[in-house]
Amino acid sequence: MKRGNRYTAYFKNNMFLRILLLFSCIAILSIITIAYVTYISISQSMIRRELDTQKAAMESVDRYIHLRHESVQNMVRDMYRNEALSMNVSFFMDHAYSEYVQHRMDETYMESHDYSTDVLTYFKNWLDENSDISNLILYSADQQYLSTFNESKQFKQFPVHAARSFVPDVMAAESKSVSAPNYWIRKAIDQWSPSLYSLQVPINNKQTLKNTGQLLVFLNSKSISNALSSYGNNLKGEIIVLSTHGTVLFDSRSNYYGKTYPYVEVTRSLYDDVDSDAGIIQAKQNMYINKLISPDEGYVVIGAVPNEEMAQSYRGIRNTILTISVVCILFAVLFPAFFVINFAKRTNRIIKFTRQVKNGDLTARIQDPQEDELGQISRSFNDMLDDLNLYIERVYKAEIKQKQTELVALQARIHPHFLYNTLEVIRMRAISQGAKDVGEMIYSLSVLFKSLVQQKKIYTLKDELEACRLYLELFRIRYKERFNYTITVDPELYTRSVMKLMLQPIIENYIVHGIQSDRNDNVLTIEVSETGEVLLVEIRDNGKGIEGERLKQILEELERQEEDGQMFGLRSVHTRLRFLHGADSGIELESRSGEGTTIRVRCPNREGMDAIYV
Repeated sequence: MKRGNRYTAYFKNNMFLRILLLFSCIAILSIITIAYVTYISISQSMIRRELDTQKAAMESVDRYIHLRHESVQNMVRDMYRNEALSMNVSFFMDHAYSEYVQHRMDETYMESHDYSTDVLTYFKNWLDENSDISNLILYSADQQYLSTFNESKQFKQFPVHAARSFVPDVMAAESKSVSAPNYWIRKAIDQWSPSLYSLQVPINNKQTLKNTGQLLVFLNSKSISNALSSYGNNLKGEIIVLSTHGTVLFDSRSNYYGKTYPYVEVTRSLYDDVDSDAGIIQAKQNMYINKLISPDEGYVVIGAVPNEEMAQSYRGIRNTILTISVVCILFAVLFPAFFVINFAKRTNRIIKFTRQVKNGDLTARIQDPQEDELGQISRSFNDMLDDLNLYIERVYKAEIKQKQTELVALQARIHPHFLYNTLEVIRMRAISQGAKDVGEMIYSLSVLFKSLVQQKKIYTLKDELEACRLYLELFRIRYKERFNYTITVDPELYTRSVMKLMLQPIIENYIVHGIQSDRNDNVLTIEVSETGEVLLVEIRDNGKGIEGERLKQILEELERQEEDGQMFGLRSVHTRLRFLHGADSGIELESRSGEGTTIRVRCPNREGMDAIYV
């Protein structure tokens, strides 16, 4: 089959398939749209939730670093509050270590020695209280040396004269309070652990307020993880703390210690935006990046979640939405398809049935017990066929009767001119012999015979009444003064079309069975009237009448099927009227024995109807 033929057969001429395809497309597009919008909404909500969780974790990290920095500052403040300790620190910063030892020995001899005011003891005690400190460093600006305590509380001094080291220049330069340990300081104290961050606090002489040096505290970056312990495995991505130069101070996954953060250019744009303390962007590297800036202390907390890892949080929802969408699409397509296909099959049965009827099979019927529209159409078709068969049967029988009548009329028309001429010769002979009444009778018979055998396109009430008049005229001449008749009709009703031989057999029935030849007052009355769409002809006589039992038999015989060969009489007229015009037409009979008979003939009140010869 060619493509065009398939299109015509299966789509263009198939209304149900077009409806199904249209509905399926609308349903699929609607479900996909709803699923997509739902997926986007839920995924964005889950992304926001994950980013909010990450931001809370970042705030915990920021709070932890801030507290550590504040604790170092508090240590320095406590040092200032202790007058003796403050003076010892100033002496320690302004003199060589040997001079400080001698100074402490002199205090011992003077019995004013207090171990709580010893600089070394004070810082060692503070190391005991803070296990996350890797190195504690005191830098003396005047003496240009570094006094260090490591995590094992070992004390060492390293000379860093400006002529041989960059440390004095580094210390003289302004720096943020939280930063990465300086390379030259690392080198001077031989500390190369990558997971460290530095807290820096200036040391001033309490008396002169002159800056005497700096306090540097190197802390283990991994201790910041304690701030994330409450999140467990619910935290996605990584938390990174960066210095102003992009150096990694803390990495929750330990991937970038000792390195520059690879997305530092992306984060720098966030870091430079000091007007806002937090922001979210989706970087070119397919990552969600969240930022939290601490401009005073000089660091930024970054939260980075790769798209792929973020997608895992809503992958289950995505699969659920996809499954539900597929089920809904199948339901939205298959469920209506079941009903549409069912309707299509029933419609095809109706189409097949109409083709059977078109081909002449009037016995076909549609078996559809359902009560919907198609079921009603099917039953209407069946009822229509039943009515059509009844109508065909009625018309068919009427045509048979018409053929029989035409046959009788045809037989009567054999050599009509010969019969007319013969009757005319007889009539003239009767007149020449003085029998004028016989001549009149022959004339009436001749005209009546001509009207009966004559074919007319339109047979009217006037034609039928004229035939009755001629027939009655024969018997009026015969019975002379003993019989009379009257015909009453509105001339406007003459043009009404009627069935041929509708009244003449009834009148003949009266002449044969009802007239009383021994009476002098035999009267037959014919009255014609109209009532709406009904033409009523009432025929009354004062003849013998009909006895009750016989009248009952006649009324029963009127409803029987007419036997072959019996064309005229009451049953013939009644049956033909019923066949032609339905149950509302026919004759009604009333009679009393010895009083006479009344017959009413009802037929449609029509004008200009085609000729009827039945």
